[in-house]
Order: sequence, then C-alpha cells, then structure tokens
Amino acid sequence: MTSPSTRLLNSNATESPTQAKSGGCGCDSPSSAAVERDEKLQERIAKHPCYSEDAHHHYARMHVAVAPACNIQCNYCNRKYDCANESRPGVVSELLTPEQAAHKALVIGGKIPQMTVVGIAGPGDPLANADKTFRTFELIAEQAPDIKLCLSTNGLMLPDYVDRIKQLNIDHVTITINMVDPEIGAKIYPWVHYNRKRYKGIEGARILHERQMEGLQALKDADILCKVNSVMIPGINDQHLVEVNRVIREKGAFLHNIMPLISAPEHGTHFGLTGQRGPTPKELKEVQDNCSGNMKMMRHCRQCRADAVGLLGEDRSQEFSKEKFLEMTPEYDMDKRQEVHDGIEKFKEELKVAKDKALVGKKFANNPKVLVAVATKGGGLVNQHFGHAKEFQIYEVDGNEVRFVGHRKIDQYCQSGYGEEASFEHIMKAIADCKAVLVSKIGNSPQEKLQEAGIQSVEAYDVIEKVALEFYEQYVKELGN
Repeated sequence: MTSPSTRLLNSNATESPTQAKSGGCGCDSPSSAAVERDEKLQERIAKHPCYSEDAHHHYARMHVAVAPACNIQCNYCNRKYDCANESRPGVVSELLTPEQAAHKALVIGGKIPQMTVVGIAGPGDPLANADKTFRTFELIAEQAPDIKLCLSTNGLMLPDYVDRIKQLNIDHVTITINMVDPEIGAKIYPWVHYNRKRYKGIEGARILHERQMEGLQALKDADILCKVNSVMIPGINDQHLVEVNRVIREKGAFLHNIMPLISAPEHGTHFGLTGQRGPTPKELKEVQDNCSGNMKMMRHCRQCRADAVGLLGEDRSQEFSKEKFLEMTPEYDMDKRQEVHDGIEKFKEELKVAKDKALVGKKFANNPKVLVAVATKGGGLVNQHFGHAKEFQIYEVDGNEVRFVGHRKIDQYCQSGYGEEASFEHIMKAIADCKAVLVSKIGNSPQEKLQEAGIQSVEAYDVIEKVALEFYEQYVKELGN
C-alpha cells in the first residue's frame, strides 16, 4: 500500500498544539516510571490493528486457517469450510497446513508490506489444535521475525499453554469471555469437552469460566497483552456484560471488545434458527459506553473471518486462494517493509498535527452530541465515494471532540442500477440516527434521498476530524437560527 497523499496535510502543517504546550514545571505530570510504562505499552500495540484504534486505519492483518477442531459448542457459532460468501468468525474458504500457512504469510507479507500481524483464530479453537497452531507460529517466526504473532481462543485450554505462548513471543492473546456466571453461560454453551469428557449445561459453563479466569490471570503474570471479546446477546448476557467487564479488568485484561451477535437464520447457528436477535447499534453503543469508563473499549472490530486478509473492514482473502498463493514465490524483503512502515508513521505524524490544529480553540458548551457516518478507505481520511462504501465508520461529535464509536456494515449502493433501492433502504436503517454522511463524492439521487430523510451529505477529501468539526459548526449555527 502506498500512503495517502499528504499534500492536504502538509499545506496546513504547523506546530502541534501538544508540542506548543509542552514544558512548564510538570507538577501535575505522571511519574516518569508511569510514562515509561505507557510508552512501552504503546510500542507493543502501535502496529496491531486490533489492539490499536489508530493502527487499524493504516496497518493490515491476516488470519491463517490451521485450526479446524473445537472443544466447546457456542449457540452463535457454525463453523463453515469452503465458504467465500460470508464474513464472520468461524468461516473459511480453505484449511491450511502449517507449512502452507507460513508460505502464505511470507507471500502476503511481501505483497502487502503494511501487513504486521498474523493471527490464528480458527475456524475452531487454536488451542484445541495446539500442535498445528504452534508449528505455524514457529515457521513464521523463523522466516518473518518482524511480524507480530497473535491468537484467539475460547480459553478452555489456555492455562496449559501460557508458557509455550510466552516462549514463542506471542505477545497478543484474545479470549472470548461471554459470562462470569455459569447459569448465564449455560444459555450460551450447550457443552464443553474437557479432559476427554463432555460436560453439559451449568457444569460445562462452570468449567469453562474457571479455566478462562485461570488463563487470564496467567497471561497477566506472563506480561502477555490480553484482549477479551464478548458477544452481546440481547436478553441473555446484555445486562451481564458490565459485570464481565469489571471482572476481566480486575484480572488484568488490556482491552474489551463487545461485539454484536450475528444470528441470521441462513448461517445455521442455534440462535439463528431459534430467532434470537442481535442488538441494535444503539443497544450495542449503550453497553459499550457503560463499560468504557472501566477499561479501554475496542469499537473498531469487524468480526473477521478465520482467513481474513487486509485492513480491517476489507477482505482480500480471495486474492490469495490456495491455488494462487502456492504458485507464488515469496518476495519478503524486511528492508522494503520497514520503508513502507516508516512512510506510514510519517503520515500518521502529519495526520496528528492536522487533527490537533482542527481542534484548536473549539469550545462548544452545552451543545448536543451528534453522530456522523464516514465513508473511508483508511488512512484517517474522508476518501471514499458514497456508492462504493460497504461500511460506514461512525463518529460522535460535540464540537470539542470527534470520537470514533463504531462501524456499520451496509449493502454497497452502486450496483449498476441493480438493487439500488433495496440497498438504500438498508443504508438508511444503518445510519438513521446520524445527522450527516461525510463522503468524497455522492450522486444527486442518493444525496436527495438523504436530505429528505434529514441527513446532510458533506463532500470532502480531508482529515475525518476536520471535516466532522466543520460540519458540526454549521450544524450548530443552523440550530441557533
């Protein structure tokens, strides 16, 4: 990937307000030890698109599907193989051997130099396939030492493997924890297979809970960063997730990712077939907001396939099918990769200066918070045509701050005239609570439809925060008239 043009940033680049304010006596500054710890933590997550909201605009990840077996059953999961048409966890097009997975990582690391993370997330559980998982990581670590290694697990077998994870320098582990009360867990997990025996109901959920807590504590003790994923299931664990959040924070989790249940009937999951609905965007945001004061909240998750490739929000896995990548010779050049990363970091610094400048002097007291939908291809910019967007990033604006709060998938509007009315209805449902859509371009027809629905369309090619604030200023003026 070539970094976006920085002309629009450079033209306005001046001293950052943060830089301008530096200095002084420092009486209220945190201790040097605390600052150093925070800096080291930021270094660890700086290029991990899942652990860093900032990084997800610029750096890519890939998942390798080497772990087909699973040791628990979730009512929201149906592992599917040879499936190219669904984008959700547990779905893959092809299973790979460790050797094939390592070859694929080297090929993609050369083709997509901003790819910084290789993760194993299934389609089953990586630690239920421990030999394949760790062999894959060994091969990648030997040949691509600059790539971060990451795994996602249900946590059942985690306590047995923390030492091995540490030995392989796997610095990021995600555990899916949907409950800390086995009675609630029994409604989510029909069975758990542990020590050659299948446990059902509350008994199985209790074993899973105890092992998850033991594993989470062991990760903390080993200084391995842990993100916790929780699937929000209305009527089952939605009210309980605040308690989950409290417990995992006390146990040392670094980041909490509360995700919406995906339960379409065609996916064939138990919840999908029994009519269990997922949360609305408003319900999801409310729970995330209720938990956000306790610890860092991940709001940019895309609930990726187990063979996803590319930036979050895009999936290039079909470009690298098995029949294609096995014929490719890896061109993995660490110097060239570093050159691309240096370019990204330079662009990020310029972007930060532009953001800071946009926020200087903004003081809007007692004005309403509003949501805006942004069409973006990444890079922290408004840079995508309305008709090409497959998702909108949602920002909350109050005039003093522009805060990312989530993303919403949509049906692409431009389909050569076919299905555009139906896709627009779906788009409207997704952004009905937004006051504006920020896009690089938009056609007359959708622009008029949005206006009729009370949603403004703003055309720009600039830093998201700058465009959002300019819209907000105009919005507030119109409210006052």
